[in-house]
Amino acid sequence: MVTDQLRALVRRYPLVRFATQRLRTRLPRRFGGLDASRLPPWSRRLTLDLPRPEGWPEAGPDRLDLELPGDLTVPRRLAGFGLAQHEPASLACFLAAVEHAEPGAVLDVGSGVGVYAALAAARSRRAVFAFEPTPELASAARTVSGSGGLGFTVVGTAVGNYNGTARLRRSSHNDMCNATVSGATRADLTHTQVPVVSLSRWVEEAAARPRVLTVDTAGSEPDVVAGALEVLRRHRPWVLVKVRPDRGLEERLMALLEPLEYWWYPVNDEVPPSRRELISARESPSWERMWLLAPHEPRPEYWGSVLAWRSALAGCLPVPGPGSRN
Repeated sequence: MVTDQLRALVRRYPLVRFATQRLRTRLPRRFGGLDASRLPPWSRRLTLDLPRPEGWPEAGPDRLDLELPGDLTVPRRLAGFGLAQHEPASLACFLAAVEHAEPGAVLDVGSGVGVYAALAAARSRRAVFAFEPTPELASAARTVSGSGGLGFTVVGTAVGNYNGTARLRRSSHNDMCNATVSGATRADLTHTQVPVVSLSRWVEEAAARPRVLTVDTAGSEPDVVAGALEVLRRHRPWVLVKVRPDRGLEERLMALLEPLEYWWYPVNDEVPPSRRELISARESPSWERMWLLAPHEPRPEYWGSVLAWRSALAGCLPVPGPGSRN
């Protein structure tokens, strides 16, 4: 138990984690020593190319210069691969939805550092909201929002099917897998208490009109959808939802969505894909795991935009930059 608490302390506080890693570089490997050349830096500087299809208006930035915490997963991947290899099929479907949806807001639930929110803000005039309960990820998303004049709003709360508080469990290996947990969980360093809100309540209080919604919450996606049923009925947003295998998520999502008459499509290399009667995580590649839920049958123009955005994203390769700072 003491060991678990110490590990949780190291994971929870970036400064403690950074200092601990540096101390371990002085130890032999057999005693848990680390290779200093493979450790993440304290901060990571990167330049991110943004997609712009041919003929797209010249509004919005083409590049973002960012400095983010060095041990966060997504900044490390973006520095190494650019947007060209960061869920490009999902990003293309998302940007096409932002382009073709009726006027209204974009909601990015489980935003992490805010990649989807940043692209929506850069390539549209829509109000964009990023929901992220992990404090260090929400802070990074605010840094991204302040870059390039993007100005999307970061909401530091979890989203679920009720209003109150929840326990946030930090993943031991990947900050993209942080998740809220239900039930009585003892308050300790492993679990942090965070506010939680249903989208139906939030939308009502914010007087927003959601037209595009992304949901990536490391396993609680059905809870987010359950708390957003009134939003889906009233506003009919385009939805991109991550579906992980072997957790019963498919069955729960289908039970919630069937009365709403959405069109279900796996996000993969097939453009346009055929409509599906069942949602299965295995129909989308393991590095995407995303499904498109369309409020009506997408027109050919939508799928044409998906292809245009895919082509534009393919050119968003990593940009050599000033590097990282210890």
